[in-house]
Amino acid sequence: MTEEFSKAYWEGHYHGPAAGRPKPPNPHLVVEASALTPGTALDAGCGEGAEAIWLATQGWQVTAVDIADGALREARAHARAAGDTIAARIDWLQADLSDWAPPVAQFDLVCSHYVHPTSSRESLVDRLAAAVAPGGTLLIVGHHPADPRPGVSHAAARDVHFTADDVAAGLDPDRWEILVAEDRHRPIIGHPDHTHDHTHGHGHGHGHGHGHTLHDTVLRARKRT
Repeated sequence: MTEEFSKAYWEGHYHGPAAGRPKPPNPHLVVEASALTPGTALDAGCGEGAEAIWLATQGWQVTAVDIADGALREARAHARAAGDTIAARIDWLQADLSDWAPPVAQFDLVCSHYVHPTSSRESLVDRLAAAVAPGGTLLIVGHHPADPRPGVSHAAARDVHFTADDVAAGLDPDRWEILVAEDRHRPIIGHPDHTHDHTHGHGHGHGHGHGHTLHDTVLRARKRT
């Protein structure tokens, strides 16, 4: 198991210069989830809570999970700032997604954005997929291999950088309908390494105003009833 993305790594990250700055939700989540009927959602790797808070504003009851206590402190504060009604719709949970197993078939939406597991990507996706209720949605957003991160071992990179087809290959077609499997790109402002250092990769650079393009992987699938 690699220690490159250990709990200590992420605790240090969330004490960095970008900590505490509210961020907008991942744009792929907004696109893919806006038309869904709100229900129960699992935000796996919630970071500072931008996605969980957005889901709560749309009427979802959210379980938001992250490995870093520092991230969850910031997330709770952002949720409180969004209002009591929003905050009441989110349950925050500290857990390591590399081995944590969510309740099976319990969520109408399970989403994950740029998570860096220390276990295999396949294991993580299997556990997240199992948590989706019949008729529910699985949304996986990740870094495309076109955006390699310098200094990351090959073993870690294969679980962090992947294509939509890589994820789809692990979903049983008898149980899943693949609705979106795309490689997308989007511009950011700031240094791309800063963005890639975010567990949840919201794509908001904090650099010197230079523009860059991020290449993302987006998979949305519906569990058959």
